[in-house]
Amino acid sequence: MDLGIKGKRALVCASSKGLGLGCAEALAAAGVDLVMNARGAEALEAAAEAIRGRYGVSVTTVATDVTTAEGQAEVLEAANKPDILVTNAGGPPPGMWTDWERDDFIAALDANMLTPIALMKACLPAMMDRGWGRVVNITSQSVKSPIPQLGLSNSARAGLTGYVAGTARQVAPYGVTINNLLPGIHATNRADALDTGVSKSEGISFDEARAKRKATIPTRDYGDPGDFGTACAFLCSAQAKFIVGQNLLLDGGAVNATI
Repeated sequence: MDLGIKGKRALVCASSKGLGLGCAEALAAAGVDLVMNARGAEALEAAAEAIRGRYGVSVTTVATDVTTAEGQAEVLEAANKPDILVTNAGGPPPGMWTDWERDDFIAALDANMLTPIALMKACLPAMMDRGWGRVVNITSQSVKSPIPQLGLSNSARAGLTGYVAGTARQVAPYGVTINNLLPGIHATNRADALDTGVSKSEGISFDEARAKRKATIPTRDYGDPGDFGTACAFLCSAQAKFIVGQNLLLDGGAVNATI
């Protein structure tokens, strides 16, 4: 299927590995030139070189922390008014409600709510002027079904979801869509960290912790970052012009809801 976005330029945040990398690869496969970002330069350059070799698209790398004002300025300068924006940042640490103070919430909001908002505010005007643009925010299944130990993430990502709900309807008349992808557990470093935490807290092996979590997912497996990226690429496609302000779950059926 031709997604109709060959030759477009995308800024994909936190894309040296995991879900961000899955999105970058799927967009590159559709012929999209990339500006890839991550904090670690070595992993970022390796991922970019692999994509250049495999898909023949232009890839610019920006090794910086996109959750800072300086990092945002760097990636925005490199992207130079992109056609596509994919926002992504690592989630805050797990814990209990008794663990978190005001500074913890501020950090979570900065990374998982205010950073995507800042990037959207910077990129949307040019998209609206051109009459075409796509924004995809990587959030979490916790927006639909809160995860108790991820209260910081629940809070920040729910705030972003509310912002998108209104903003998406305001920019849609200009040919610009904003949607959110809500991942459940995928086979990424984040899943490794969560399963390691369960292993330590419950005194069980890593494999036992992983098997226990997989048993809670109807598909009985973790998601594939490549499949996740394909969903992102479709939301960025020409054919997705009628999908506005939606929250697409990719969780293997873990969230038990009718709507």
